[in-house]
Amino acid sequence: MISLIKNSKLSYAFFNVFNKKKLEHNIPLYKKYKINKAYFAPISSKDFKGIEDQFIRKENPQAIPETTFYKNQTPENQQSLIHFFDKGYSVIRNFITEEQADQINAEIQSLLDNKQIEFKYGNKLMFALHKSKIIKDIGLEKSLLELLDVLLDGKTKLFQSINFINGSQQKTHSDSIHMTTFPLGGLIGVWVALEDVSADQGALHYYPGSHKLPYYMNSDYDNEGNFFMLGKKGYKGYEVMLEEKVKELNLQKEIFDCKKGDMLIWHANILHGGEPHTNKDKTRKSMVFHFFDENSVCYHEITQRPALFEN
Repeated sequence: MISLIKNSKLSYAFFNVFNKKKLEHNIPLYKKYKINKAYFAPISSKDFKGIEDQFIRKENPQAIPETTFYKNQTPENQQSLIHFFDKGYSVIRNFITEEQADQINAEIQSLLDNKQIEFKYGNKLMFALHKSKIIKDIGLEKSLLELLDVLLDGKTKLFQSINFINGSQQKTHSDSIHMTTFPLGGLIGVWVALEDVSADQGALHYYPGSHKLPYYMNSDYDNEGNFFMLGKKGYKGYEVMLEEKVKELNLQKEIFDCKKGDMLIWHANILHGGEPHTNKDKTRKSMVFHFFDENSVCYHEITQRPALFEN
């Protein structure tokens, strides 16, 4: 019975009815893209079939050097930014200072001690930006948002922060399956190391150039379900499909060996994940921001739920 309710589209729709304020973002965008949907209704890539080619994001690498963020970077960081559209990611060394990282770590510990935040989905500390000024200020830094506008080909809106004490150990995935957009590619991720991190601490891994692969959706692994029920293969089936794709395409993995304060910016569709956290004597303190393009419909492909925007 629990499984039946969990996989029922109607149960999610019922929940959404009472969260209109958090779902208002999509309402004018449904009208803009002529999608006949109520704000609480299930939505997936299937609803955009036939109009995808009308709304394709433009890559404009020539605009990157014109941004304030780029101009304030070292030559090494600038070089990485220039290759964002080719590789699907950029590495920014010393994005924040060691002192800022220490301040964030202390603040996270204080929020945990005072039970103002708690671990969810295993080891994630969600939305600490609503409790921490320094985290929010970093996520809303003006020159960073200006850069992300160019990389997104849109208008950047901060959606969430996630803090980690230990590595996520999440298997290879694209963020576009978790935080899906229409038009595609309306999401960008920013990961910041809050301490030095090596592979045995559960470091990030990614596959350069994999953002150029198709956006793999429910229909790519027979997980669309029907009018009433979600697909049966779920997220596990998605992980299996991607594992097979990585082998089939002989994609080459890189591991982000980084120092405290370093940042990784990644494209919505790049394949990435977390290495096994084998060294239990060390933590992997880090912070992630996810940003949406304000003009994108935002939803979750596997659960077919419109995205809830926290206040």
